[in-house]
Amino acid sequence: MKNRLTALTAFLAFIAVPLAAHAQGKVGVINMNAAIASTAEGKKVIADLQKKYQPRQQELERLQAEIQAIQDQLSKQTPTLSDEEQRRMSRDLEDKQKLLKRSTDDAQSDFTADRDEAIRRIGQKVVSVIHDYAQKNGIALVIDGAQVPIYFASKDLDITEAIVKIYDAANPVADAGASAKPAVHPASPSPATKPK
Repeated sequence: MKNRLTALTAFLAFIAVPLAAHAQGKVGVINMNAAIASTAEGKKVIADLQKKYQPRQQELERLQAEIQAIQDQLSKQTPTLSDEEQRRMSRDLEDKQKLLKRSTDDAQSDFTADRDEAIRRIGQKVVSVIHDYAQKNGIALVIDGAQVPIYFASKDLDITEAIVKIYDAANPVADAGASAKPAVHPASPSPATKPK
């Protein structure tokens, strides 16, 4: 068994030497998610998604405030409320909590679908830019540093910024969202408004 393992290792090393000698091209490293988000089109998409989902976020916050008000009223006025009034308020609270969960899940699902579609669309164009850039610059391999564990890579290998510049030049966007704020997730209420 040990001889077979040694023979297999020697065979693999024998095959790998010519492959390594042949593949002497440069390697490029990119952070694909950062590249997509850093393009002018990516920034505009983020700003557009924030604008699109802002009314839903505000509705979720309003609903959370109503839930909090009922919880506060129940906890403070329980001794003075009739049993019927407590049951009515408890049912109302439960209905609103269910509605909040359903609305949050729907907003999350819709936001994720819109975001994923935008990432896919922009990502396809970024891959085309990477392909052209690699060919023109003698790069034999481009690795997504966010997907593959890389323990060390020289800054010279990072092509993210170059790809973003080329992409933006090839895909100009009116009002590129230069003032775009960090993405606020519509389905994630702020800590102050999270359900209890």
